[in-house]
Amino acid sequence: MDLNLAGRVVLVTGGSKGIGLACAEAFAAEGARVAICSRSEEHLAAATRALAARGRHVLAVPADLSRRDAAAALVARVEERLGPIDVLVTCAGAARRTSPEKLDEAAWHAGLDAKFYPTIHAVQAVVPGMAARRRGVVVNVVGQGGKAATPTHLPGGSANAALMLATAGLASAFGPSGIRVNAVNPGTTLTDRAQAAFKAEAERLGISEERARALREEQLPLRRFAQPEEIAQVVLFLASDRASYVTGAVLTMDGGAAASVV
Repeated sequence: MDLNLAGRVVLVTGGSKGIGLACAEAFAAEGARVAICSRSEEHLAAATRALAARGRHVLAVPADLSRRDAAAALVARVEERLGPIDVLVTCAGAARRTSPEKLDEAAWHAGLDAKFYPTIHAVQAVVPGMAARRRGVVVNVVGQGGKAATPTHLPGGSANAALMLATAGLASAFGPSGIRVNAVNPGTTLTDRAQAAFKAEAERLGISEERARALREEQLPLRRFAQPEEIAQVVLFLASDRASYVTGAVLTMDGGAAASVV
């Protein structure tokens, strides 16, 4: 199936690792002109080397998207090098887990600074140009933590919930300007972050990391966690003309864990 993404300019925030890196490679494979950003120049260098080894070449730009001015500078640099941005995929940021007894004002602010503002700053930086051109797509990779409260993930989950509402609201506000805005909510996906969670769970229970992972996978209807590439394929679809009438949607990808119509 031709997704008509060849030649499109795509910016993937948080594109040096995990789901973001998988998205960058998938867009590049479709012939898109891809830029990735991360706060870490080291991670960006590793990502570009890995992609180049597979024949995928991307523009890497370091940026701390918790700062609004950094987001504006990032977009300006990408558009100077590659042209007007057609697709924005936001994967940047993840809040640290905090036990309820350690929750304080700083933890709540950190949750927003880690996930909510990096996404919103990136969106706000690209939307004016998209609106002027009367075309554009935004796909926010958020997370199921915004739908199901976890005691150790309250600040991050709250940021995710806010991003879901922002996604729906931005879709409504900018639909008349030709911009589609959607979100993907992955459940546990096999990235470095998930491996760290398995390690912590294994230490808590006194079992192996493999057993800790297996115990959690057994609770899923599909009996396995997602691969980053599976999330990326859905992001590609939402960014493509094949999804031309999809906007304001928040798509759950959790292997059937949330057996609910809400």
